[in-house]
Amino acid sequence: MTILTVKVKPNSKQQSIQKQPDGSLIVHLKSPPIDGKANQELIVLLAKKFNLSKSSIAIKSGFSSRNKLVEIPNLPPTQSQTDKSI
Repeated sequence: MTILTVKVKPNSKQQSIQKQPDGSLIVHLKSPPIDGKANQELIVLLAKKFNLSKSSIAIKSGFSSRNKLVEIPNLPPTQSQTDKSI
């Protein structure tokens, strides 16, 4: 499993994922941080980006915070190396 450090920015106009030099991600979400809607959108967006099922992605910490640790299955080396434009 791979643990990603993610900073979430809810209530954004557009969805986007930006990779930081330290390997963490900044994810802009349209959903508000109410009733877990932003967390659900985060899981859906990461699942689409990495071509994974939603059930294979889990938020390990930061459920009510903007800073989260997200666990995803190990990515193939070709995908993780060439995915510099996240």
